[in-house]
Amino acid sequence: MIRLSLIGIGSGNPEHLTLQAARVLGEADLVLLPEKGHDKAQLADIRREILAVHAAQVPVAPFTMPERDPAIADYETRVNAWHDAIADVWKDALSPLDGTGHAALLVWGDPSLYDSTLRIAARVATRLKLEIEVIPGITSVQALTASFAEPLNTLGGPVTILPARRLRDGGWPEGAETLVVMLDAGTSFETLPVDTQVWWSAYAGMAQEVRIAGPLGEVLAQIREARKAARARHGWVMDITMLRRPPAA
Repeated sequence: MIRLSLIGIGSGNPEHLTLQAARVLGEADLVLLPEKGHDKAQLADIRREILAVHAAQVPVAPFTMPERDPAIADYETRVNAWHDAIADVWKDALSPLDGTGHAALLVWGDPSLYDSTLRIAARVATRLKLEIEVIPGITSVQALTASFAEPLNTLGGPVTILPARRLRDGGWPEGAETLVVMLDAGTSFETLPVDTQVWWSAYAGMAQEVRIAGPLGEVLAQIREARKAARARHGWVMDITMLRRPPAA
């Protein structure tokens, strides 16, 4: 049986790696390394930097991440097909272990939060004998709130975490007080009331982090411009936004 450790590595700062993560990584027999093309080469470079410090002696199995099939119209069907394709690639990448040993995969943030790694690992487990373990990591949510020194919740208040498409398609969820918006390809919050408080970060926790905060009406144009400039400079943008409605008068 193969032991597969899914190791949360934080949001891009190598110092986010926990002591547990460093230990488990150094114990691995093989590390799977996803590569997502030239535009996102920096993501692989950060993983390699971590490996050089904590697992220099461990063999690496690079693999190319499949892309979603744009010909599949239905969102869930398209994502499920994509996950199946990734599971097949993982299975092939694990072949050097010949069915036994310890493999590790470095996961951005934490494997439990808006990340498909656990679902893909479950698919792999139907293809070969696999024991899955999760090593938790610092999420971009934590990196965002730490960056602004802002609590995630108000006093006793609820927090709703959702993907940008849900906010864009459904608006502000009923009963929500604080929102955290992830997986945003743009500014899904732009139609909210202008007095909505915004905390926005691109590359949260990384050296090139960009932070903007303030009422939506005052900062929306700045955020749009910052996203555009960041994509032009780095070839990709990974951002996260916390939103809070002002107290009722």
